[in-house]
Amino acid sequence: MNAAAFAVNLAATAGAALVVLLAAFVIGVRTGRHRGVDVAWGLAFTAVAWTGYALSAGHGDPARRLLAAVLVTVWGLRLSAHIRSRARGHGEDPRYDRMLAKAPPGRRDAYALRMVYLLQAAIVWFVSLPVQAAEYLDRPPGPLAVLALALWATGMFFEAVGDWQLSRFKADPANRGKVMDRGLWAWTRHPNYFGDACVWWGLFLLAADAPVGWAFVLSPVLMTYLLAFGSGKPLLERGLGSSKPGWDAYVARTSGFLPRPPRR
Repeated sequence: MNAAAFAVNLAATAGAALVVLLAAFVIGVRTGRHRGVDVAWGLAFTAVAWTGYALSAGHGDPARRLLAAVLVTVWGLRLSAHIRSRARGHGEDPRYDRMLAKAPPGRRDAYALRMVYLLQAAIVWFVSLPVQAAEYLDRPPGPLAVLALALWATGMFFEAVGDWQLSRFKADPANRGKVMDRGLWAWTRHPNYFGDACVWWGLFLLAADAPVGWAFVLSPVLMTYLLAFGSGKPLLERGLGSSKPGWDAYVARTSGFLPRPPRR
C-alpha cells in the first residue's frame, strides 16, 4: 500500500462523506424533518467507496478495487431506497424527535447538525476504512475474498429479506399493532441489523488479505456495537414493551441479535 496516496485518499473520502451528509442537512432544514439522514447513510458509504475507487487507480488491484466499490454500492443503494420508500408520507422519525428534544431553545437545527449529521459523517468515514484499504491493496483477490463475498451475501440476505418480510407484514391491516414474529423475525428480533453487521465484517475481510488490513478491525467492531448496543437495537426497542401487546413474550423466545431457533 502506498502510504502517501492512501493519506490523500483518507482526506478525500472524509470530504465525500461530509458533502453527502451536509446536503442531507440542508434538505432536513428545508423540510423540517431530519429523518432523511437515514437515506443519506447508504449514499454516503457509496460516495466514499467510489471516491476511493477513483483515487486508488494505479495503486490497488483492479479486481479488488471494483469488487469493494460494487459491494458497498449494492448494499448502500438498496438500503437508501428501502428507507426512502418506508419514510414516504410520514413525519419526523420518533427517534429524532426524542433526540432533538434535548436541543437548546431555537437551536434544534444546529444541534441536529452537530449530533446527527456531522457525527454520522465521521462514522461513515471510520466504518468504511477497510473498504478504502482494500482498494489500495495491490494483490488480486484470494480465498479470503471468497469468504468475504459469502459473508457479505449472507448479510444482504438477512437484511433485504428481513426488510421485505416486515414491509409485507405492515402492509396487511390485520397486523396493525401486532408483533412481527414470522420468517427471519422468528429467529432474531433484528434480521436487518444482523445482516448489516455481516455485510461490514465481509467488507473488512476484503482488506484482511494483507496484514495492514487488520489495522482497521475496529471499523466493523464499531458498526456491530452501534447496531447491537448503541443507536440501533436498544433505541428501536425502547418503549415497545408498553406499546405492543405480546412484545415481552416475543423477547423471551426470540434472540435479540444473532439468529437462533425460537425458544418454546
